Amino acid sequence: MSTRNIALIAIFGLILILGGCGCSSYNGLVSKDEDVRAKWANVQSEYQRRNDLIGNLVETVKGAANFEKETLEAVISARSKATSIQVDPTNITPEKLAEFQQAQAGLSGALGRLLAVSEAYPDLKATQNFRDLQAQLEGTENRIKVARNDFNTAVQGYNTSARRFPGVIFANLFGFHPKEGFKADPGAENAPKVKF
Repeated sequence: MSTRNIALIAIFGLILILGGCGCSSYNGLVSKDEDVRAKWANVQSEYQRRNDLIGNLVETVKGAANFEKETLEAVISARSKATSIQVDPTNITPEKLAEFQQAQAGLSGALGRLLAVSEAYPDLKATQNFRDLQAQLEGTENRIKVARNDFNTAVQGYNTSARRFPGVIFANLFGFHPKEGFKADPGAENAPKVKF
């Protein structure tokens, strides 16, 4: 066998190895990217569930005589803002994710004020509908936390694959860029101050 044939076989073998690595890396990144998209859809689904429950809660609270109109308007406004922010799962940018998080945090704050103010209305608290909605909202908040954690885990897996060698070569070649996960709201690192 001539030196030229050996060189051709070596080059052909190297091309096959690189092609195999490229296919494997590409397919792995596609799978992880789809996992991130699916997890994002779960996050959005849980937030939608919360938005639907809030509408029912607001209608229930409206029935309470003399309930603080400002509190209800704040919840309705925050809900409207939160539902207007849409994040495309194929292009989750840090800016859009931060905007989405900020709108959801605003809604959480308004909802928290609504539930706190409702304590002053014993008739409202006594209704079964209100108690059921409040319990469902608490459960939904837990589901949102789980969905966000699952999304962050999927983003971590994707980013690890996209940054690891030799995957990083193929990720850059095929346009797979790192993704952002959820971060804590600003100030969340500080313990809340409780005053009596």
